Order: sequence, then C-alpha cells, then structure tokens
Amino acid sequence: MNEAETLAYVKASAAALGVPMDTARALRVAGHLERTAALAALLARARLVPEDEPADIFNHGPRD
Repeated sequence: MNEAETLAYVKASAAALGVPMDTARALRVAGHLERTAALAALLARARLVPEDEPADIFNHGPRD
C-alpha cells in the first residue's frame, strides 16, 4: 500500500469500528502501520526454518 491507501485504510477501519479519529491522529496511526508493515516485510524475507527458533512447549502445570 502507498501512503494514501494506508491513510484511507486507517480512516475506514476507525469508522467501521466507531473509533473517533481526527486527521492528525489518523496520519500518526498510518505512519505506525507503514513502519510495522516494513518490519514485517523484512521478517518475511528472512530464510528461516523451524529449527532456527523452536517454540516453547506449553505446560499447563500440575492438575489437581
């Protein structure tokens, strides 16, 4: 998405959710979203296999 599309997305999402948002705030939210998308794109390009970062095994603890 380009800047205008991101801003339109933020405004439409806020309206759909009933979140009041003025233009200045929408611009800040859009900027954060663009940075987050850029970071996600960097991670998506990384060639990782499951062994690179094994997930913790969930342990619910003792059952009584």
